[in-house]
Amino acid sequence: MDVENFTEYNCTSEQLTNGITSKILVSLTLSILTLMTTAINSLVIAAIIVTRKLHHPANYLICSLAVTDFLVAVLVMPFSIIYIVKETWLMGQVVCDIWLSVDITCCTCSILHLSAIALDRYRAITDAVEYARKRTAQHAAIMITVAWVLSIFISMPILFWRHQSNNREDECLIKHDHIVFTIYSTFGAFYIPLTLILLLYYKIYRAAKTLYHKRNISRVEREQNGQVLLEACGKSSTLCIAEKSFSDHSTDFDKIHITLRSTRAEIRHEKMWRKQKISSSRERKAATTLGLILGAFVICWLPFFVKEVIVNICLTCYISDDMSNLLTWLGYLNSLINPLIYTIFNEDFKKAFQKLMRCRHYL
Repeated sequence: MDVENFTEYNCTSEQLTNGITSKILVSLTLSILTLMTTAINSLVIAAIIVTRKLHHPANYLICSLAVTDFLVAVLVMPFSIIYIVKETWLMGQVVCDIWLSVDITCCTCSILHLSAIALDRYRAITDAVEYARKRTAQHAAIMITVAWVLSIFISMPILFWRHQSNNREDECLIKHDHIVFTIYSTFGAFYIPLTLILLLYYKIYRAAKTLYHKRNISRVEREQNGQVLLEACGKSSTLCIAEKSFSDHSTDFDKIHITLRSTRAEIRHEKMWRKQKISSSRERKAATTLGLILGAFVICWLPFFVKEVIVNICLTCYISDDMSNLLTWLGYLNSLINPLIYTIFNEDFKKAFQKLMRCRHYL
């Protein structure tokens, strides 16, 4: 009997040790992600504020996105870490309501900002001349305000619905037990913005590709028109020299001149080939950027919202708390990835980051 008790005690103590170790690892990992999200978004905000070259309406949208993701890192992630590690809610239902409202509003607003940035880029590339007049700071402020207002309208009914059901004091979550409410919350916060983003970026890619090809064609035509006389003279060099020889006796000079013209033609062909190569590399870079933007957004948020629909429609389906927490934090991870993707390909942002990292404050 003593041996059995000792064996049970060892098993229990080993499980307890493993549980504590796993919680420490989880809390450290999530804390590092939270600090990185806070730091990177702070860097983007500071770079846009202090760098005059970045004072552009398109960058105001990116700055607002960074502010939204910063709020997720500061006001949402820390409470989530405590909830996951403690495995129970300790801060009362009032704090729970505030936390859930900030969580849903900021995450929804972050997603809607991605839609606003996609819409801004689409109009900038498809209606460049007309939209350049309308693309002002006031226009960016209106887009940001609309994103926040829509986020509040999407999140508030969710909290109201939560108060209609019985909630335990030791838990802080939203139970979707009605199909209409599930469709409203998931489609408003994700599926409609996702459809809009996919459609806009597809059109952006098509428009950019068409624009690159048109520029190449017009460049080639200009180069060819400039070479018509040179090529004609190069093919009938004897005639050119003969005509020149009747007027004066500088045929040797004409031969040298034709040779120089041929060399210039070759140089122009080489320049034209280089420009085509640069254009194709820009096209690949644009496609890579769009792929990263869409890929990060879909990978981070799609699993979470698919889970939300499945759990609330399929009554027999069950997802563990660990899996649910993993999918939630995969969505939070988008707040870390956003500032990287939207600034890493911009040379002005790179220079601003370098100056900030060197503590060179400037205006």
